[in-house]
Amino acid sequence: MDLILPDWPAPGNVHACMTTRSAGASTGSYAGLNLGDHTGDDAGAVARNRAQLRQLLPADPCWLKQVHGHAVCRADDPASSRAADAAVARQPRVVCAVLTADCLPVLLCDRAGGVVAAAHAGWRGLAGGVLEATVAAMGVSPGELLAWLGAAIGPQAFQVGTEVREAFVADLPACAEAFTPDAAPGKWRADIYQLARLRLARAGVADIFGGGLCTVTDAARFYSYRRDGATGRMASCIWRE
Repeated sequence: MDLILPDWPAPGNVHACMTTRSAGASTGSYAGLNLGDHTGDDAGAVARNRAQLRQLLPADPCWLKQVHGHAVCRADDPASSRAADAAVARQPRVVCAVLTADCLPVLLCDRAGGVVAAAHAGWRGLAGGVLEATVAAMGVSPGELLAWLGAAIGPQAFQVGTEVREAFVADLPACAEAFTPDAAPGKWRADIYQLARLRLARAGVADIFGGGLCTVTDAARFYSYRRDGATGRMASCIWRE
């Protein structure tokens, strides 16, 4: 299995990874390690893929019902709703996970290794404050947090309308620097990595790593909804010992 391991100074008791589409039981447009059970792929293949991932983890991931919002699930609380776009855990061996195929996965931990989190940040979630909500739910000083940005749609591939730009700039004027005019009238190219960095910085997170891997342009390694339509999902996972 081909995994992306975050290059960040996380404490030794924190472990994290992002899967790619390498290996796995899925075929056709889902070929590889599709971990999304809502994509139209064969359910048996997805189950085998998840079992393959599970061998690398201390427990089953806390799979979320992602809705492009800003709700945060407390993964170590069975009563916490899984209808959320981020998960936070303080207990050891609880795996926070998000699924993506162009949206940005963001993994976070504190320098003491006491709390971890995973957030699913598409443009709607970013604009709606999913990263700020995740930081707040972690319950530690934002200055003590580390954030890692996984693979997502790159700035050369992410074409958006003026309404998307306006949603960000109205809330945080500095976000204007993350958009460049597109050749098509009324369209812009958006840098989702820069948008995430700006939102995290406003929330008080200074140490941000990763970013730069484009899901759209690397079809051999990544699923991309924007590129393929019917496609699989990668998982980004984080847990503490």
